[in-house]
Amino acid sequence: MSPRRPSVNEEMRRRSQERLLLATVELVEERGYEATKLGDIADRAGAARGLVSYYFPGKRQLLQSATHRLMHQELAAALERDPREICGRERLARAIDCVLGLASRHPVLMRAHMAGILQEEGFMQCPEQQRLAALLRDSVAGWGSPDPESDYRMLRALLMGAVFAQLLPGAPMPSSLLRAELFQRFGLEWFRGVPPGGEPPGVTPLFRGGQR
Repeated sequence: MSPRRPSVNEEMRRRSQERLLLATVELVEERGYEATKLGDIADRAGAARGLVSYYFPGKRQLLQSATHRLMHQELAAALERDPREICGRERLARAIDCVLGLASRHPVLMRAHMAGILQEEGFMQCPEQQRLAALLRDSVAGWGSPDPESDYRMLRALLMGAVFAQLLPGAPMPSSLLRAELFQRFGLEWFRGVPPGGEPPGVTPLFRGGQR
């Protein structure tokens, strides 16, 4: 039997990693982070248990990569839905709405993800996070930012804070209020993206930065 081509091996590795990331999301949402073991993730993914440690340094890193992959997939879908030919303001509005919605669509996963970022290991970059960052950076660039890198970092910080505020046990903030503040910060009209019903809660958009 002839050896497999490198491209075939690479594709097999990619699929193995994707199965592990998907299994992590499923199990953490079903059981919570602490009750999810690496062996359970490997079993759910149909992979050898040694592969988890081969691809990922630990469970926290695996969770961050899995969460970033999910965020990237949902954000890409939001930006690509019809109509696809949209202005920069609409693109940024969709991005904000998508990330804010993650807290309500995946509360257990996002709470574990945010808790992990606050641990000693902190925020870790990985290929999945870089793909997510590229979409958010493109969104602020299309919005008309004169400094996309700085505005991307600000957007990331504001979105992380808004997700945390929605998930804060005992004192969660309503997503509509957080959305209004973010839309005001970036001068976006309330009707863009996927607005909740009704009018914005007492915030008038500032329309900073001219036409976009």
